[in-house]
Amino acid sequence: MSESLLCTEDGIRRVQEALGEQGLDGWLLYEFRGANPISKAMLDVGKTTRRAFFLIPAEGEPQALIHAIEGSSWRHWPWGKRRYAGWREMEEALAELLAGRGRLAMEVSPGAAVPTLDYLPAGMAEVILRSGVEAASSGDLVSRFYSVWTPSQLADHREAAEILPRIARAAFERAAEAIRTGAPTNEGQLSDWIRGQLGEHGLSGAPDCIVAVGRTASDPHYAPQGAGETIRRGDLLLIDLWGGKPESVPADQTWMGMMGGSVDERTREIWEAVRDARDAALSFLRERSGAGAEVRGFEVDDVARGVVKARGYPEYFVHRTGHSIDTVLHGSGPNLDNLETRDDRRLIPGVGFSVEPGIYLAGDIGVRSEVNVFWGDDGPLVTPSEIQRDIFLLLED
Repeated sequence: MSESLLCTEDGIRRVQEALGEQGLDGWLLYEFRGANPISKAMLDVGKTTRRAFFLIPAEGEPQALIHAIEGSSWRHWPWGKRRYAGWREMEEALAELLAGRGRLAMEVSPGAAVPTLDYLPAGMAEVILRSGVEAASSGDLVSRFYSVWTPSQLADHREAAEILPRIARAAFERAAEAIRTGAPTNEGQLSDWIRGQLGEHGLSGAPDCIVAVGRTASDPHYAPQGAGETIRRGDLLLIDLWGGKPESVPADQTWMGMMGGSVDERTREIWEAVRDARDAALSFLRERSGAGAEVRGFEVDDVARGVVKARGYPEYFVHRTGHSIDTVLHGSGPNLDNLETRDDRRLIPGVGFSVEPGIYLAGDIGVRSEVNVFWGDDGPLVTPSEIQRDIFLLLED
C-alpha cells in the first residue's frame, strides 16, 4: 500500500478534518499526464495517459474515476474506483460522482493569481462546474498537506543551507585569484564550476546558479550566453545558487562580492537598502510569531517593499519578496508577494520560503540578498546560520 497522504486512512482522516474546518464539501483532484504536480505527489501517481478524478468528501469514503485501460496505474488506490472508456461515459460518471456536492476544493486560483495553484484546465473546469458544484481554491489544503516539510526534509535543507555559503565564498575567491594571476575567469566558467561543486557536495536535487557582474546582474534571472562577461577587477559580482538532496527540500541563497577592496557610496547605498529590507521582513516575521499573530504572504512583502521605497528605489524592486520552497524550488505554498500577485494565504507551521529583496537598475547594477525561512511552531528558523551583513571584499585596491 502506498504511503502517500491520500492513499492512507490517517491522511484521509486529517484531510476530512480540514475540509470540515473550512466548510468545504470535499476536495476534487484531477490528474492527466502528471500536469498537476500536487495530485501526482499526493496520489503517488506514476505515468498516466488518460484523465482521472479523485473525490475526497468531507464525510464518507473517497472515490476515484479512472479510465478503463489504466487500472494497473491505480491499483495502489485503496478505496472505491469506477471506470469509464468514452468521453460521454466519463462526463456522465463525473456528474454522478459530484451530484449533491456544494463547495469543492480544486487546484484553481481566482483570476489565475497564484500560478503554482492554477492546475485545473479551463475546459475541464467547465465540465466539472456544469454539475452544479462551486469551485474553491485548494490553496490552504495544499499548504497544509503538500508544501509542509517533514522533519527529515528540514534536516536535509539545513545541511544544504550550510554547504551553499562555502561554495559561494569559494567561488568568489576563485574569481579573485583568477584576476590576481592575470587570467580572469568569466560568468559561464564560474557557473560551471559552481554546478560541479553542488554535485560533488551531494546537492544534486535540481542544482543550478546565477553568476552575474555589474550590468548583467540587473536582470534578476540572468543567464549568460556561452562564456558571458569576463569578471574583472572592480566588478560587483552576484552569485545566486541553489540545490538540495534528491527529492528533498533545497536551499536557495544569493550573495554579493566586490572584486576590489572597497565599495563606492552608490553601490553601498543600494546594498544597505536591500539588506535592511531583508532584515525588516525577518524582524516582522519574528514579531508576529512572538505575538502569536497570523501572518499572510502579502504582509511580509509589504514590509520589505516599504524599506526599499523609503530608500528611493521602489520602481527597481521588480519581483516578489519571496517564493515558496517545498520539494520544488519554487513551490506551491504561500509566497511573500503583494506585487506579482496578492498572496493572502497564511503562513502555517511547516512551510518554508525565501526572503530575497532586490534592486535592479537596467543595464547598470543589480543587487539581491537571499536567505530562507522555515516557519516552525516556535517561529521563523532562518537559514543559513550566518547571513551576509556587508558586501564581501575580495581584492585589495
